[in-house]
This record gives sequence, C-alpha cells and structure tokens, in this order.
Amino acid sequence: MLKRPLSLVVAALVVALEGLVALGLGLFVGVETARGDAENLTAAIAEAAFGVLIGAGLLWVAWGGLLRMERWGRSPGVLAQIFMLPVAWTLIQADQLLLGIPVIVVALIGLVALLAPPTTHALYGED
Repeated sequence: MLKRPLSLVVAALVVALEGLVALGLGLFVGVETARGDAENLTAAIAEAAFGVLIGAGLLWVAWGGLLRMERWGRSPGVLAQIFMLPVAWTLIQADQLLLGIPVIVVALIGLVALLAPPTTHALYGED
C-alpha cells in the first residue's frame, strides 16, 4: 500500500471540515425546529435533513474514500469544492467577508490538494 501524500491528507481534512460544518448546521436547524422556532416547518425539516445528509456524505468521502485512497473519493470531493466557490462568492457579495473569504480559501485549498499530482498518483497508481 502506498503512503498517503500530504496533499491527499490535506484534501481529506478539507472535505471532512466541510462535512462537519454541514452536519453541525443541519443538526442545529433540526434542534431549532424541534424547539418550535421554525417559521416554516416543512422547509426547516428539509434544511435539517439536507445538512445532515450532505455532512454525513462528505465525512464518508473524506474518511471512507480519500483517506482509504479509494479512487471514487476524488470526484465528489472536487464537486463539493466547486459548489463551495459560488457559495463563497455570494457571501462576499452580501458583505459577509468574514464568512465568504475563509470559505473561498478553504475551497481553493481543497481543489489544489485534490488535483495535485501526488494525490493523483496515490489514487490512480503508477504512471
């Protein structure tokens, strides 16, 4: 078994961080909904479920795919980073710089790490 390159570990950490944030936000919305604080119950339940599912999925990609050096882990990881870029841009345009800038930086770090040659070599083997 090949040793995991640093770029692959960084990619897995970025995807795991995004998964934890999504999971945490989903659980937060779920708790707020259960407390009766939701204005629209259907939308709140959907948001909570979406956050929990996306968070769990990203954690699976990070730990079950990337850290185990499974080829399938890179595609959803790259897709998640691509989806984060317009989210970050929207935050920046809404004058939420303290949120938008870190999101865009993390997404770019994730993309670079996922597409780095050492990551490609570790996931896809010999040249």
